[in-house]
Formats: sequence, structure tokens, C-alpha cells
Amino acid sequence: MAKPAVVLIGADKGGVGKTTVARTLLDYFSIRSIPTRAFDTEWPKGALKRFNYGSIDVVDVTSVADQMKIFDTIESSGTQVTLIDVRSGLMSPTLRALRDIGFLDMSKSNQLSFLLFHILGPSISSLDEIAETSHFLANAQYFIVKNFVNNTSFFEWDKITYESYFKQIHHAVEIAVPKLNEMACEKVELASVPFGDFVANKTATGTPASNSFVLRGYVRHWLNNVFSEYDRVRLTDIVVGAAPREAASGMPAHGGAAAESIDVGATSPKVTKQVTLDVSATKVTPAKDDSAAKDAVAKSRQAPKGTDP
Repeated sequence: MAKPAVVLIGADKGGVGKTTVARTLLDYFSIRSIPTRAFDTEWPKGALKRFNYGSIDVVDVTSVADQMKIFDTIESSGTQVTLIDVRSGLMSPTLRALRDIGFLDMSKSNQLSFLLFHILGPSISSLDEIAETSHFLANAQYFIVKNFVNNTSFFEWDKITYESYFKQIHHAVEIAVPKLNEMACEKVELASVPFGDFVANKTATGTPASNSFVLRGYVRHWLNNVFSEYDRVRLTDIVVGAAPREAASGMPAHGGAAAESIDVGATSPKVTKQVTLDVSATKVTPAKDDSAAKDAVAKSRQAPKGTDP
């Protein structure tokens, strides 16, 4: 197996859609047949766990015992990816803990791949998080995620301020998560299932559901757009070690073509140690035009991007 990858999803500010991004990543890795385990640090109840992604452990990331549970088992877990959904307000403390235990040094020496998905909010305090976290991340894959779930505006009105913050970390790569139709988003929340299971019209127990055809279509289209963003930055190649670090810029590595978007439902379901996604019941066709989602992505890509070293 390739060297293990640790994916951290976090933000020091709440309400920015952190768990939504974690869920899309679990769906993405599962449909790509990448064995993944997940930890939910919204102690004690959990925020990610309730969406039935298999056996997800709820841990207290500030506890040394739970840190051992996560990081002592990275190589022995039998999975390729360890995904950690970090509770709001704990991203910076978690990064300091990773520095103190020598985890960041392991990333620096290329013993594992470390990816941080930093969910950006619309406030100056959220931009300040970039300055707070940047000195930890010289050897990490750093993704700045703009989640448009709440119709958020990310400083398009103040380019100078925006650029001044992004210059602090040159290898940051931007990812845009477009807005999901409000009713579709609400119904998936109420169903408490992975996005892929909602599209496949499955309940939490795997039995046939009665989800709206229209709402399933909105979720399918949105999820394909999100997966296209992950393909653009060569996420699969990064976590399985099939491409060098410069692939994260979104440019093809070694002159190859950029990855194509995933057709959700076109791949047979794959059961991993922690994550199960069954989307075979519904064939998903490529997404058609969605002006609202594309406008959101287009605005994001107009913002200055970092360049990979």
C-alpha cells in the first residue's frame, strides 16, 4: 500500500459548512475505492457520525488518549486515508499538537501525506486563520475551501485585502464547493445518509427510500460538480501517491491529462473498513447547466490562487 494520507478538515470559525465538506470527501474516496477511516471530533455527540458513513469514531482531539487512538494507528489501520473532521475552534490547537508530537516532521520527511482542507468563512477573522495556520503547513497540501452553501461572499469586493492574506502561503490551492439547492440540502439532512445514498434512493439501513426524483437530481448534479473540483486538484493522485506534489495546482502531472469528473453511480459500491457508499441503484448522468453553481465556482476561480512550490 502507498504511504498513508491524513486529511484534516477544519476551521476556527463555526457555521462554514465544515462537516458538509467532510461528507463530500468521504463520498469521493468511497466511490474511488480508496479505503478510508474517519474520526468525528465533535465530542461527545458527533456531527459527522449521524450521517451513517459506517463505523465513525467520535473522539476528543484534545485528549492525549484519543490522539493516540488516531495517530498511533495510521499505518496499522489497513486503510489508505485517515480523515479527521475537526470541531470548530480546534484547528489551530490541533495543528500545534501535531507539531509537538512530531507528526508534521513525518510529513516533512515524506513518510506520509498530510492534507489540510481549511474551510474559509466570509469574515476578516476567518482570513486571519490563514496567518495563524500558514507556518505549520510548509510541507502539507493546503486547500483553501470556499463553501458557497450559505450564499457566502468571499471578499470579491476587496481584492487588496484578499490578496494580502493569500500571499502569506504561496502553495495554497483554492477549491470551490457550489451551493446546493436549499430544499435538497434540507432533505438530505433529514434523511441522515451520505449524499451518494440519497442519490441512490437508499435509507440509512440500505433499504429503498422514497426520495424525490427532482431533489435527487439536484444532489447528483451538485455532487458531480464537487467531485470535478477534487479531480481538478488531482486529489486521488495525492492521497494514493500516484503523482508529485505539483499536481495539487490543478495542472496535469508529467504532461498527462487532468482527471475527468466522476459519474456518481457508474462505479460499483465498495465497502471499506470505515466507509460504505452504495450508489449502484441509480445511474447518474453527467450534470447539465446549473448557472448558480457555475457562477459560484467562476467567482472563486477569479480570485488569486497560490502556486505550488
